[in-house]
Amino acid sequence: MTNLDISPQHEVCPPAGAEGSAGPCLQVWPEREVPLGGVRAMNVQRTLPQRGLPTIGAWCFLDSFGPDRTAMSVLPHPHIGLQTVTWPLAGHIRHRDSVGSDVVVRPGELNIMTAGRGVSHSEFAVLPPAGEELPLQRGLQLWVALPEGERHRQPAFEQHRQLPQVGGEGYTATVMMGELAGVASPATMFTPIVGADISCGGAAVLPLNPDFEHGILVLDGGLALDGQKLLPGPLGYLGTGRQDLRLEARPGTRFLLIGGEPFQEELLMWWNFVGRTHEEVEQAREDWEAQAELPEPETAAARYGLVPGHGQDAGAEAGRIPAPPLPAVRLTPRKRAV
Repeated sequence: MTNLDISPQHEVCPPAGAEGSAGPCLQVWPEREVPLGGVRAMNVQRTLPQRGLPTIGAWCFLDSFGPDRTAMSVLPHPHIGLQTVTWPLAGHIRHRDSVGSDVVVRPGELNIMTAGRGVSHSEFAVLPPAGEELPLQRGLQLWVALPEGERHRQPAFEQHRQLPQVGGEGYTATVMMGELAGVASPATMFTPIVGADISCGGAAVLPLNPDFEHGILVLDGGLALDGQKLLPGPLGYLGTGRQDLRLEARPGTRFLLIGGEPFQEELLMWWNFVGRTHEEVEQAREDWEAQAELPEPETAAARYGLVPGHGQDAGAEAGRIPAPPLPAVRLTPRKRAV
């Protein structure tokens, strides 16, 4: 999973609660289409980060892609300071990384890669036999920011093929991360968060942790909440202090729920890096570019490691994604509005 934006904007995320008001609310933040270009040749709808709303809990990035028949084709690229969360909705994705993982993730399965001090990986759609049409591709790609005490840890990867489900008044949910309605995911997390894929129709009441701030992204159908309608596309920010989520949904509605304790650290995000300072991000970029000049045996021991299967003899999958240039100005903070 990568941010392939050719000219990525930096985001500095002030600690949650530093400005603005807490408490329940419903704010609708529009999605924006990001033409990623490059090898993936795919547009995505991005709803995090937003100017004024850079994080929800420790969740700091949310892209949705598809449904379409464009094959994901993302060459090796680096990450620091975050966890990548891949949740396919249609189609199969092959993940390879510098800690030695080589797995296929399918709808209903969860990939989590903890970047720590530095990792690299690639993602490619699993292609059908020659002559057959590519199945529809659709999914969600998210990042979770690592807190100060964990962000320099060694990289790691885990896949969960079976995740717990919970049902309640008018809904069923797959608990991807954290805990919902007393049911906990086995996925590793480093701050208190929740992520769930929820299906409902008609009236529904979901219990929430009032200490969390929450957001919802409608995937299919539509719902009404607090007198407002939410349809697929924009992100609904719910604020903090809610004991439950009471909504009225169209038949066949499906939505993503994310949330967590308001993140209390300032984050500096640029390209595929979640750091704290301009100098740290600049060094992360330089380290990735320096690896391009190393022979493969040395690359494997460098900061981001080597992703197997993408060496000089790998044919169409040979290569890497180079880092875009840094802006000509120093990366500086932006305000959180809520």
